[in-house]
Amino acid sequence: MADTSTQSIVIDAPPERVAAVIADFTRYPEWVAAVKSAEVVEEYEDGYASQVRFVLDSGPVSDQYTLQYDYAEDLGRIEWSLVAPSKMQKQQAGSYDITANPDGTSTVTYSLSVELAIGMLGMFKRKAEKMIMDNALKELKRRVEAGS
Repeated sequence: MADTSTQSIVIDAPPERVAAVIADFTRYPEWVAAVKSAEVVEEYEDGYASQVRFVLDSGPVSDQYTLQYDYAEDLGRIEWSLVAPSKMQKQQAGSYDITANPDGTSTVTYSLSVELAIGMLGMFKRKAEKMIMDNALKELKRRVEAGS
């Protein structure tokens, strides 16, 4: 079983704007360095993506996988899970929890659990997870605050 890692960041935008950027999957290649393509393969009746196929390439790590998404009614929580094992992953589950702050900012808490299909020492796996989460939150903050 995979351990869950969690990190948070404060973004200078209301939760609706943060959720809109997170849910705009087809634009991920514009601002997420490792994502080469993101294709919505299924949608819910309300138009939000239910399944998204990603092509990831960050140099030494490349993978193709599909994630299943679920949304809280107020979009305060967006969570996902791996539809089927991929070349690099046996399992993945994660979530963004978006909370409004009194000053108009939002706190975004990112939780991620990945079980790799390849062997990796725990110390290196935790370091890789931390790097992935740091980059994801910084890229999200930069994208949302730029107003795109």
